[in-house]
Amino acid sequence: MRFDELNWMDVERYLEHEDRLMLVLGACEQHAYLSLATDVKVPLALADAASTRTGVLVAPPLNFGASPYFLAYPGTISLRLSTLLDVVEDMVRSVYGYGFRRLLFLNGHGGNIPVRGRLYELASQMPDLRIAWYDWWLSDTVKQVAEKHGLQPAHANWLEAFPFTIVGDMPQEYKAPPKVPGLLSAQEARKVYGDGSFGGPYRAPEAVMDELFREALQDVLTLLTFS
Repeated sequence: MRFDELNWMDVERYLEHEDRLMLVLGACEQHAYLSLATDVKVPLALADAASTRTGVLVAPPLNFGASPYFLAYPGTISLRLSTLLDVVEDMVRSVYGYGFRRLLFLNGHGGNIPVRGRLYELASQMPDLRIAWYDWWLSDTVKQVAEKHGLQPAHANWLEAFPFTIVGDMPQEYKAPPKVPGLLSAQEARKVYGDGSFGGPYRAPEAVMDELFREALQDVLTLLTFS
């Protein structure tokens, strides 16, 4: 269940018997033929599925992340990293202030990973706060699904092409991974990546995507035990 389905009194009643909360960190950035909100949609779908199983609440997602390298693609909206770190800290301090003590961050975007450093600082300042973090596309279980089916995960390729992230006609061909000379400016990234996919198949069979989602969901359920 999400915050937007509740009023403040509902949350107060929840906190009488539960202190777990899922927070989704995403981005608004180019994903080739997929939704600009792909990095929100995937972790939010996992959070919703886990909430249905466990009853743990889901906070409103943070729809913007750090994506400076994609700013030459229209539709990308990027926060400065310093802004992102401060926003996440304010989110944590807000929910901590009225009783949440076990927080699971479901991250959908690689540019947000530096947030972990700020969370370590907060965990040191708040000894009774427990934080778990999940980058779904980097998990061992997701990698195992990819290896099992002979697929190479990459940005905006089959890995993120769920039915709920596809918003247009998808190419059928295989895209050769581009050669990346190093750290790229936004304009250079546009030239190197072209349509935005980092290469490989644009789609995988539906059964593969279902398997991948199930495995990632099991990861989330395990993390929610905070064992």
